[in-house]
Amino acid sequence: MIKVAMTSVYVDDVARAHAFYTDVLGFETRFRMDAGGGSPFVTVGAPHGAQPDLQLLLEPGRGPIAEPYRRAVREAGLPSIVFSVDDVRAEYERLRGLGVLFPQEPQEQGPVLTAVLDDTVGNLIQLTQPKI
Repeated sequence: MIKVAMTSVYVDDVARAHAFYTDVLGFETRFRMDAGGGSPFVTVGAPHGAQPDLQLLLEPGRGPIAEPYRRAVREAGLPSIVFSVDDVRAEYERLRGLGVLFPQEPQEQGPVLTAVLDDTVGNLIQLTQPKI
């Protein structure tokens, strides 16, 4: 069986991204190491042991591959990553209370309820919840 172990999200600033993903979104730091070059190697993951084998690498978003990719994805209004939540509307209210900007408020999209937030480091992030 093949499973996802780690995926990357390109960010403007790894330290700022780490603060946002942990302090605001509630992820926990899984690994942190000084990688040299002024940007640490940092992974985060779901808190409280949820999905213990899945990590999100906060990857520096500068460079000839990352910058055009990030710009195109953002300009198209596409999320860089999708996170599932138990209650999109409650998470929307919690995050708005913390000052998070939402280009898309909660709305139904077929079998799911979604919202899109700005992660403050160059990405749109979609929250999704099944409408069961």
